[in-house]
Amino acid sequence: MSAEASTPSRPEPRSGVMAISAYVPGKSHAPGVEKVYKLSSNETPLGPSPKAVEAYATSGAQLEEYPDGSALVLREAIARTYGLDPDRIICGAGSDEILNLAAHSFVGPGDEAIYCEHGFLVYRIATLAAGGTPVVAKETDLTADVDAILACVTPRTKMVFLANPNNPTGTYLPMAEVRRLHAGLPAHVLLVLDAAYAEYVRRNDYEVGLELALSAPNVLMTRTFSKIHGLAGLRIGWGVASAEIIDAMNRVRGPFNMNTPALAAGAAAIADTAHVEMAADHNARWLPWLTTEIEKLGLKVTPSVANFILIHFPDTPGRTARDADAFLTRRGLILRAVTSYGLPDALRMTVGSEEANRLVVAALGEFMAGGADAGRGA
Repeated sequence: MSAEASTPSRPEPRSGVMAISAYVPGKSHAPGVEKVYKLSSNETPLGPSPKAVEAYATSGAQLEEYPDGSALVLREAIARTYGLDPDRIICGAGSDEILNLAAHSFVGPGDEAIYCEHGFLVYRIATLAAGGTPVVAKETDLTADVDAILACVTPRTKMVFLANPNNPTGTYLPMAEVRRLHAGLPAHVLLVLDAAYAEYVRRNDYEVGLELALSAPNVLMTRTFSKIHGLAGLRIGWGVASAEIIDAMNRVRGPFNMNTPALAAGAAAIADTAHVEMAADHNARWLPWLTTEIEKLGLKVTPSVANFILIHFPDTPGRTARDADAFLTRRGLILRAVTSYGLPDALRMTVGSEEANRLVVAALGEFMAGGADAGRGA
């Protein structure tokens, strides 16, 4: 074969890139509907702290300057809140970037990274983007199974992703199980504890994993400002781990990966503990209410400790999750289809405002009762 015949006619992605299914976020529009209640992205209905909004506005006077490439102000604010060493904190454009930095730092061609059956889709994407091979561990009752994860470990395993609580199921592992998982992993395997929804959990047997990340040399805990802090639009995330892990990730991280308004707003938001508590209290009131009221309609709801619920629909014509999604969307109530997570018979609903929550329950009641247009246009 001639050199000309074997030369590609255009740039070709490296091996593995085209195996990635691009992440598709929850929809945010309902055509023809005057008022939309977006309950598809787990955003807080209370919005951000007023102090964060003020800090964001004030930072507008510095837009001609590069941001602080070390994110020092934000790292110090996080450190004060949790009693940490700022040098063991890394910040990024959402926890998504932290997850990708970890994968690019510790996973490469021939390596494997494990994640759970219904785990966050970014784990697979980050693994493939780093050139690694994603390995799926089966769940039990839509909950991470420690024994199933450990059974997937091979000499090629370099990383294990665990969302705790998990998105989109809302389930969690008690800290005793997380410790058992960690104890069962080889020392060279990095355990990534994704605690994006930690602030919402009110269970005595739950811990965020901070102590483990501080004491173990192979644990990274990640957090986000996109949920309870209400700063999803600014993309702020952070992680804490051993000095060696943080050093490696900082070598991969871009020099100015966060913008100035995000750094300022994040530092103000994490210091406003009263706003965080108010958001957690709102969720603690409406999460059980939604679960109870929707189950009264004959629908199954997976027990959740986060700020969303997973609603299961029957495989009955006119009553499927797809039918319900279309029915609700026509009323401006936007939930999240989770077929891409292997859950085609379910919809995920964010805990919203009182108005939104009551409207969804009422609409689902009409849908299940066979409203005039139930199932139409699905």
